[in-house]
Amino acid sequence: MLGNIGPMELFIVLVIVLVIFGAKRVPEIGASFGKGIREFKRSLSDVDRSIKEPERDARAEQLNAGDPVKREEDKTSEPRRLIT
Repeated sequence: MLGNIGPMELFIVLVIVLVIFGAKRVPEIGASFGKGIREFKRSLSDVDRSIKEPERDARAEQLNAGDPVKREEDKTSEPRRLIT
């Protein structure tokens, strides 16, 4: 569908957008469009991560809910370390 758009057609569309919105509004429109694309990609990666790593998300939900996470007791002589 978009494969048939050549450089001349793209130039005409950009000129029409410039005439309709003006030179001051075009950068604002581009910035808001870029923010929308970034937010969409971020939400897709969050969904993909939650599908691939459901146990990690469940643990994070427990930590956020204030429920204590059960940990196995360490029987070694080394001091306990913080889990990052």
